[in-house]
Amino acid sequence: MERPLSPFMFPTWYRFQITSGLSILHRLTGIGLTVGSILLVWWLVAVAAGGEWFAATHAFIASPVGILLLFLWSVAFFYHLCNGIRHLAWDAGRGFEIRSAYRSGYAVLAATAVLTVLTWLYVILA
Repeated sequence: MERPLSPFMFPTWYRFQITSGLSILHRLTGIGLTVGSILLVWWLVAVAAGGEWFAATHAFIASPVGILLLFLWSVAFFYHLCNGIRHLAWDAGRGFEIRSAYRSGYAVLAATAVLTVLTWLYVILA
């Protein structure tokens, strides 16, 4: 058997690790934030245009699909923010030990969940 050429062969050569999963998720949330920003720009243009454009955009955003997209965008935002802070610590040379990397990974997931829940509680209760 030869050595693998790529680390992206999880089932065959590597066992899954949270650090690699979080790295992949960081890239995916970056893409999601970009796509979600298109929705934000669409809303801003509709606000400026007013009238029917705004009514149609508001109807879409207030629909279950629109609310789901906003929820997923907020999850992606908070995850990307928290993981970005983790990467800043790594850039400073801290947190490279395996135990520390795993702890900070779980802390990122917990902070993402807490920030998302607090935000949506505020949205629902306000």
